[in-house]
Amino acid sequence: MNKQSFKDLINGDKPVLVDFYADWCGPCKQQAPILKQLTDRAGDKVRVVKIDVDKAQAAAQQYQIRSIPTMILFKDGKIVWRQSGVQPLHTLEGLVKQFTS
Repeated sequence: MNKQSFKDLINGDKPVLVDFYADWCGPCKQQAPILKQLTDRAGDKVRVVKIDVDKAQAAAQQYQIRSIPTMILFKDGKIVWRQSGVQPLHTLEGLVKQFTS
């Protein structure tokens, strides 16, 4: 994904949850099915994007990703929430509600 399209994405009309992960990361593998459930349940209220820190090192550097998984929620191009570690579904659903109502 090029930088411009990512910028366009996070400046879109709906919140964007970005999951910074790596294929070799155990906790990232735990997070994946939770994100799938979130997208199934939230529908088009939020966009979930996964960014592999090994393949997108510039993005990982830009957002100072120090541990993975790290999730950042963007709304109108601004970071409104950021957390490292595996996040439970209820936390993520609460965020979607908070930033889409």
